[in-house]
Amino acid sequence: MEELKILLQKILNKDLQQIILSNSRHPEQVQKAKIRPVLIRGELVFQETAYRGTQVFHENFTAEQMTDRICLALAEQFRQGEFTAKSLQATALVSKKGKLTLKVKNNGASKAEKSTDSEQEDLQALSHNRTKHYILEEGKPVDFLVGLGVQTPDGRVTKARFDKFRQINRYLEFIEDVIDELPTDRTIRIIDFGCGKSYLTFAMYYYLHELQHRDIQVTGLDLKTDVIKHCNELAEKLGYDRLKFERGDISTYEGTDVADMVVTLHACDLATDYALDKAVKWGARVILAVPCCQHELNRQITCDSLKPVLKYGIIKERIAALLTDALRANLLEQQGYETQILEFIDMEHTPKNLLIRAVKKGSMRPKHSTDIRTVEELLHVAPTLDKLLNNK
Repeated sequence: MEELKILLQKILNKDLQQIILSNSRHPEQVQKAKIRPVLIRGELVFQETAYRGTQVFHENFTAEQMTDRICLALAEQFRQGEFTAKSLQATALVSKKGKLTLKVKNNGASKAEKSTDSEQEDLQALSHNRTKHYILEEGKPVDFLVGLGVQTPDGRVTKARFDKFRQINRYLEFIEDVIDELPTDRTIRIIDFGCGKSYLTFAMYYYLHELQHRDIQVTGLDLKTDVIKHCNELAEKLGYDRLKFERGDISTYEGTDVADMVVTLHACDLATDYALDKAVKWGARVILAVPCCQHELNRQITCDSLKPVLKYGIIKERIAALLTDALRANLLEQQGYETQILEFIDMEHTPKNLLIRAVKKGSMRPKHSTDIRTVEELLHVAPTLDKLLNNK
């Protein structure tokens, strides 16, 4: 721990970018913690963001207090720490016997080499209302983002792609929240259904393999031959040898009988249901789905009590879409998943981008379907996912 204290004394200042504590020994208490520097009323403090269940808690500490908290957290709560500062990157790993191993990689200019102007810019950036800190940062070129035209070679985000840049980072935050649910003792098998141009597929690969150093095998599936060809060429060019793309239909895909994580982003209408069904039957630990074009229930739904509301076509369409995803989430809970429905990107961009995130919990018993049946009977609907999962 003495070596860790020396490291923290070196980086707990305005040059710190982020600390992430993960791989919790007691996830029922707290799953993960993030630490970043902020400037509040002229005072530099370190903000801890703790993730407990579906709740997030923020608390500020001095450098000395934070040093003690991190050392205690790695001694009792977490088995892994990722430390990122302007001058270095470090990883702390704690064995089952409590032995802490620290690996440090120095990078960047020394403090003495920094100009006064640069120092002032850093202090301004740490103001409490500062620009959002992204996992993939502006100004730091990332090979796949450059290859896909999101960044210029010097790391600048192109104006036309800034929304995509924000979406990619938001997506990585969702993955970051569930990374501890994925296996660490073997290759993580990931299927991305309906990958399209694969901005998010490449982002997922880069984050898990290049940044988190996880052993992964990712397969992207899409119907468009030209898109698959382009994605495979880019993956080969970047040296992403654990990422491949195949042409195929979600409903008939038989390329594997096991997957640890299944992703389906903007798979149209029933394609999302087929993807979710396969994920459940493969025993996927993590499912991330962003459904779109939910037409099925819109065609089926009838309810005398709701006639005054459903007579407006656009209202009926939106209600049907929301009901579709709510029923999907409940059906996943029936199968023993802890399920959330989250906003994927800001509602100002599109009202349809909701993300269903489901995590398989061994302690959760599958739920009875009485409540779902009541809703289906009330609205006279029969969702395809219900039929697939329950062999109707």
